[in-house]
Amino acid sequence: MKTLNQKNQQIEKPSLEYYLNLQYPVTLYPEPEGGYVAQIKDLPGCLTQAETLEETVANLNEARELWIETAYEAGDDIPLPSSNDNYSGKLLLRMPKSLHRRLAETSEREGVSLNQYIVSLLSAISR
Repeated sequence: MKTLNQKNQQIEKPSLEYYLNLQYPVTLYPEPEGGYVAQIKDLPGCLTQAETLEETVANLNEARELWIETAYEAGDDIPLPSSNDNYSGKLLLRMPKSLHRRLAETSEREGVSLNQYIVSLLSAISR
């Protein structure tokens, strides 16, 4: 697809496949009553919820694909993923005590630190 830039020259718009392969940061919120909410803040309105992490990740991947396909077909701008330049890699996280307990117990069974276990979970959903 070709578009016009400000000097009325035709430029090639990236393909749909290009946008679908971009890696967007994911924000995940555990719900106090159970389940999770996840969103991609770079794509306004792209969010979902489910009972398990696996369902939440699957739902968010589908929502991301539909968001991008719809914007692409409509000719709307598709934002690029936000940069990591403003992030230190450190985070203070508050969570329900029951979730903290479950994560700590599971990390102990896996033989890894709680931090390492949480990072592995977050890495799995941000692909």
